[in-house]
Amino acid sequence: MKVVIAPDSFKDSLDAAGVAKAIARGLAEVWPDAEYRECPMADGGEGTMEAILAASQGELRRHTVRGPLGQPADAGWGWLADSHTAIIEMAQASGLQLLPTGQRDACRSSTWGTGELIAEALAAGARRIVLAIGGSATNDGGSGMLRALGLRLLDADGQALEEGGLALAQLARIDASGLDPRLADVQVEVAADVDNPLCGANGASAIFGPQKGASPQQVQALDHALGHFADLCAALLGDDVRDFPGCGAAGGMGFAAKAFLGARFRPGVEVVAELAGLDALVQGADLVITGEGRFDAQTLRGKTPMGVARVAKRHGVPVVVLAGTLGEGYQQLYAHGIDAAFALASGPMSLEQACADAPALLQARASDIARLWRCAGKAHA
Repeated sequence: MKVVIAPDSFKDSLDAAGVAKAIARGLAEVWPDAEYRECPMADGGEGTMEAILAASQGELRRHTVRGPLGQPADAGWGWLADSHTAIIEMAQASGLQLLPTGQRDACRSSTWGTGELIAEALAAGARRIVLAIGGSATNDGGSGMLRALGLRLLDADGQALEEGGLALAQLARIDASGLDPRLADVQVEVAADVDNPLCGANGASAIFGPQKGASPQQVQALDHALGHFADLCAALLGDDVRDFPGCGAAGGMGFAAKAFLGARFRPGVEVVAELAGLDALVQGADLVITGEGRFDAQTLRGKTPMGVARVAKRHGVPVVVLAGTLGEGYQQLYAHGIDAAFALASGPMSLEQACADAPALLQARASDIARLWRCAGKAHA
């Protein structure tokens, strides 16, 4: 028996590798002689770099960068030497987790540190950069990232703008003459799980600004500032990409990557699956187990279990989901390649208790699934 275990992380509890190991322990209680292939997954948010490196034996590198509010941040980035591919997870340099709740400021936070990581990748000789843009603390349209790579943003007096999205309202001129020329020789892929445009009711500011500390009035001001930035970028580049799906991801980082780096957008889970070699692992498998913290109708929008199911179904392999909770509409996934789904809780418990007990709960539910599978096999026989 061959089982592929390809879960996402369980937020505030276990990383994807820890989830996979707990599931494998539970299955081994029932199937001690089975072949288990653990393949930690992610969908473009936090944990994407770790998942890719764990599955591909890549190298973790570190660099101190400017954090979202200017504080030093020790950021990791991944290097796949064979393919000269850099894995840059925006959350490492410009992530929401770098700021306590009371310090989150969508108006001033900057993506400068992400640009510094890109510069490190260029210096290492990267030919391909995978930019995972989930979990950002920023709403600056990717302007900080571009400035770290040599772009100049000037006000009406010819002075450099302050950092942050709100300052873009004062932008008068963009000078791209100093933009790092090495970018022209690099293929950039944006790994994301949202398709929002840059501006408007479904844009970066309106949808994601409040979770980054923006008040309703600030959301409106930020949306206006990003629109002004997009106007000047379109005039400079001769192309307006603000409405391209995904340009509103990560506070507009998608916009900067598309407009100035010529980025290609792909679902994050698709990128991780490719770099982790999931397709090859699933070939010949009898069962695939995946999972995430909350499994619901939103999973259809490109979350990890949906991406794993697509791969498994190409090979006719059944897919079972283990989730912290089963949310509204999860049954919709049964029409899209998921064969069964189970929640972890064994009884009433708080979220804190569930997070603390996640390894044991995952192991127990995996064992239960294996026992049920074994019984079904005997009944079929």
